[in-house]
Order: sequence, then structure tokens, then C-alpha cells
Amino acid sequence: MLETVEQETGASPEWAVIWLHGLGADGHDFAPIVPELVRAPWPAIRFVFPHAPKRPVSINNGMPMRAWYDIVSMDFRSRADAKGVAESVQQVEELIAREQARGIPSQRIVLAGFSQGGAITLSVGLQRREPLAGLVALSSYLPEVDAAATQLVAGATAQPIFMAHGNADPVIPVQIAEHSAQVLGELGFNLQWQRYPMAHQVCGEEIHALGDWLQARFQQA
Repeated sequence: MLETVEQETGASPEWAVIWLHGLGADGHDFAPIVPELVRAPWPAIRFVFPHAPKRPVSINNGMPMRAWYDIVSMDFRSRADAKGVAESVQQVEELIAREQARGIPSQRIVLAGFSQGGAITLSVGLQRREPLAGLVALSSYLPEVDAAATQLVAGATAQPIFMAHGNADPVIPVQIAEHSAQVLGELGFNLQWQRYPMAHQVCGEEIHALGDWLQARFQQA
């Protein structure tokens, strides 16, 4: 089981948000976003921020760092190490199962991620037979996008998706993310797509839009 940082917004949480960080960061990276995101009328939420394992990253000269998968190429169609993606998907599934064991059903669990974390979020989502409440991918893309249709399982498209990206992202070009969003939409996902005038980061307007999207999930439950 991955080590995690956790925050609860109230006693006896009814919902869980599992949030995956980006390359080289750790579970503390997005913890400060909680007070910025959470709104007073929302139900009690447990935010779970796992630490990715440390592994050598090829494009960084093999330097070990926290990563959800190795980056083996600059070509976005083949840059993600498929074995690493599969391992991380399984580790995230274990975190989802732990929340279910704590009494939170899958339809009240949101999986979110930034950059590499978002790539794993979308990969998990494609393969979920028991749908989650929603998927959030910020400044991210879908690995193995050409194989998405073959990886999709029955019932997965019941999960709504929130994707947001910066127009000036130098790490993952917005066109790459936009193509992923288009493919996911064509597969049948209900997807909200947002673009912002920013680089590889998050901004206040984006967090507000994500808050609106989350609020809709809580109201539909």
C-alpha cells in the first residue's frame, strides 16, 4: 500500500478524493489546495494524497525520483512505460479498495491527478468496471491513447471527467491533452474540457471551475 497524506474536512467523511501528484513531487504537493477548493455546504470529504514510488526516470538521465511511470520517449504516443502505468493503476486500485473498506462506496470516490498523476487517473478510469464518482485530469493526457478503445471496459463511461490545461504548457502541449479529451469524448465519456492562459500549473479560475464540477457530483449523489 502506498504511503499517503490525508486531510478530512469533517467527522465521518462521506466522500473521498484520491489525488495523484506529478513527476518528482510527492503527496504533500497538492494538500494546500484543500482549503482553496472546499466549500462550506459540501459533505465531509477525506482527501488522500499518495506518494508515488521512487524509480529511475529515463529522460532525466535515469535519476531516481517519485514517478508513477518511467518516461522513455519524447513521443507522447509511446513515452509512458506501459509496465509502470499498469503497476500504478494497481496501486491506485488498492487505495480505492481501502476507501471502500472504510465505508465509502465507489460512487462517492473521486480520482484526481496532475500531469503524470492525471495520466494514471485516466488509465484507471478506462479500466473501472465499478464506476467512480468522477475523474479529474489537470495538465495531463491519456497514455497509449491509440489503444484507448481496446482498454475501455463496460460501464467505465458512466464516470464523468473534468480535464483542464494551460494554453502555454511547455511540458505537455495543449494539443496533446485536447486530443486525449477528444478521444475520451468519442468513446462516450461525459467530459468537461477547460483551457487557461497558463503553463504547466494550476490557477485560481481552474480551481473554481473544478469546485463547480465537484459540487455537481455531490448534488447528483
